[in-house]
Amino acid sequence: MTTPSVAPRPATYREVFAVGQFRVLFGSYTLFLIGETVRMLALSVIVYAATGSPLMSALAYAAGFLPYALGGALLLAFADRWPPRTVMVGYEVLRTAVSAVLAAGVLPVPAMLALVFVTGLPSAVASASRTALLPDLLDGDRYVLGRAVFSMAAGGTQVLGFAAGGMLIAAVGAPGALWITAATCLASAGLLQLRLADHPRRRTGGSAGIGETWQVNRALLRRPAVRALLLAQWLAPALMVGAEGVLVPYAAEVGVPDAAGLLFAAVAAGMFAGNLIVGRLVSPAGRERLAGPLALALGLPLLGFALSPAPVYAAVLLTVSGFGVAYQLALAHRFLDAVPEPQRGQAFGLLLTGTMTLQGLAAAAGGALGEVAAPGLVVALAGAASAVAALTSWRTLSPTRRP
Repeated sequence: MTTPSVAPRPATYREVFAVGQFRVLFGSYTLFLIGETVRMLALSVIVYAATGSPLMSALAYAAGFLPYALGGALLLAFADRWPPRTVMVGYEVLRTAVSAVLAAGVLPVPAMLALVFVTGLPSAVASASRTALLPDLLDGDRYVLGRAVFSMAAGGTQVLGFAAGGMLIAAVGAPGALWITAATCLASAGLLQLRLADHPRRRTGGSAGIGETWQVNRALLRRPAVRALLLAQWLAPALMVGAEGVLVPYAAEVGVPDAAGLLFAAVAAGMFAGNLIVGRLVSPAGRERLAGPLALALGLPLLGFALSPAPVYAAVLLTVSGFGVAYQLALAHRFLDAVPEPQRGQAFGLLLTGTMTLQGLAAAAGGALGEVAAPGLVVALAGAASAVAALTSWRTLSPTRRP
C-alpha cells in the first residue's frame, strides 16, 4: 500500500520573520526604501525651486532609476565576485555621502543630477546582492514568502512613503529631509555591518568587469529556461506600467485632478494585497495553477478604462490589476532553480535590471502616446498589450510545464 503524497503547505510569515538574519536584511531594506523615497522627493523639490522647470524636476526624480539599466549592463558581475555584505554596506556608505553633499547645497543643479546619476550605477549590484542572499537565509516556501515580504515593503513605501516624505519636507525643509536620508543610509550600513553574517563570494578567479558582465548576461539569456522565465516576469507587468504614465492626465480628463494620488495608491495597494493573500493563503501548487489567470489580471481590468470610469471605479480596476502581480510568486522558486548557483547574483540583477528598464520605457511610451490619444484609451491599450504578453508566456506560466 502506497502512502499518498501530501502537497506542501504554504509557509507562514511568522516562520519567515523567525529567521534573525532575514529580519536584519529586511530592516536594512526598509531603511533603504524610506531613505530613497525621501531623497527622490526632496531632490525634486530642490531642483524645481532652483530652476522652476518641471522637466528638470522630473529628471531629478528619475535620476535614481536611470542608472539602474546602465549599471546592470556594466557592473553586475561584481554581485557574485564580491561578498554580499561588502557590496551592500559599501553602497549604503556611498548613499550616505551623496545625501550629505546634496543636503549641504554646495553644488549647482547640473552637478547634483550628475552626482546622483553616477553614484547610482552600483545600485543594480547592491540590489542583486540583496536578492541573491535571500535563498541563503530562507529555504523552500519560506523563500517565496520572503520575496513577497520584500515586494509588500516596496508597495507599502509607495503608498505611505511619499505622503510621509511630503510632511517631512514641510516640517524640516528639503535639505533637512536629505540629512535625514543620510542618517537612514548610515543606520542601514551599521545594521548590515554589525548584525548580518559575512557570506562568501559566489565566484572566484579571473577578473570581474564589463566584459564578464556581458558574457554572463548573454549566457543566461541563451538558456531557454532562464530566458522564458525572464520574459514571463518582464513583459506583462512592464506593459501594465505603461498605463501609469497617463494616470495624472486621466484624473484631469474625468474632472477630478486630485484623484491621481488615489489611482497610484490603488495599484500599490493591489500589489500589497496580492502578495499578502496569495503568499499566505494559497499553497505552492495553488500558486502554480493561478499564475496564468493572475498574469492576465494585470491587463484585463484596464480594458474598462475605455469607458472612462469615475475615479472610484477606476481605482477598483487598478487595485485588481495590481493584485495580479502576485503571479510572480509562482515563478520565484522556478527561477532560482533555473540559474546556476555561481551566477545567482548576476541572474537576479539581470531580472531586476530588465524589470526597471522595461517599466521605465513603458511608462515613457504611455506618456508619449497620451500626447495624441485620450488617456483612458492609452490605459486600455496598455492593458490589452499586457494581456497579450501574458498569453504569449502562457506555456511558461502553466503548472504542467517546467520551462
